[in-house]
Amino acid sequence: MSSADVPEPSGPVLIDVHYAGVSFPDVLLTRGLYQIKPPLPFIPGSEVSGVVRADGNGFQAGDRVAAFPGLGGFAQTVAADPRMVFRLPDSFALQAAAALPMNYFTVHFALQRRAHLRPGQTVLVHGAAGGVGTAAIQVAKALGAHVIAVVSSEAKQETARRAGADEVVLAQGFRQTVGQRVDVVVDPVGGDRFTDSLRCLAPEGQLLVIGFTAGEIPTVKVNRLLLNNISVVGVGWGAFWLARPEYLQEQWQELLPLLDAVDPVIDAIHDLDDAPAALTALDERRVHGKVLLQVR
Repeated sequence: MSSADVPEPSGPVLIDVHYAGVSFPDVLLTRGLYQIKPPLPFIPGSEVSGVVRADGNGFQAGDRVAAFPGLGGFAQTVAADPRMVFRLPDSFALQAAAALPMNYFTVHFALQRRAHLRPGQTVLVHGAAGGVGTAAIQVAKALGAHVIAVVSSEAKQETARRAGADEVVLAQGFRQTVGQRVDVVVDPVGGDRFTDSLRCLAPEGQLLVIGFTAGEIPTVKVNRLLLNNISVVGVGWGAFWLARPEYLQEQWQELLPLLDAVDPVIDAIHDLDDAPAALTALDERRVHGKVLLQVR
């Protein structure tokens, strides 16, 4: 992938991009491994923050926004459906806003709509030093939960603490450390942690399946679910809103009151021309928090 001059896009809401978030689906898209396969050539970049170019479609020129264009975000200007553009509070920085659309919307959907998280419950977060993990810590805390962060190395412990975790444990032997006291497990990792995660659940606990960054898709013996009346819950945020795009604005209204408790952990900010290095760092799991591209 290299930078190039292309015609300016056209669409209902034109946004001058200041920052673009780099997410794992972008990595898969560039490899042709994502469920959506746009025709070549295409511009990656599913989430951005920036400034609206012109009045119309419910926005005014100069509005500071986050947006989820799906594609095209790694560019100076992107076009977006107005249902996927979110006007920011004055106090929320554009840099932080670029980290919101993919990770924070996903974990909010997971914890609030799928898990019906209640204040005082205990949430265990796998991959807690990554973009999804740090977002899950902060949203769970904002919703009143006690958060246990699971990380793969000692070097990542500080990132999880910075995100706001109450406890931080290493993935190796996490079940023995945590015990059976977890109400909700947030799992964007998959792989061989799955069974031990089930064993950490308290009666009527839930394991939220968000993704498989470890590469392996685990299986479950359903008799384990019977023992303590526990549940494995799928979290398909994209599949949900694609069928009902109006939900995104409803979700934004639910997220707005939580933003005072949200401070995305930014690992690195690359220049736009350095997008391949940003994607490589994410692919190699070297990222602590979120990676951004700075366009302006």
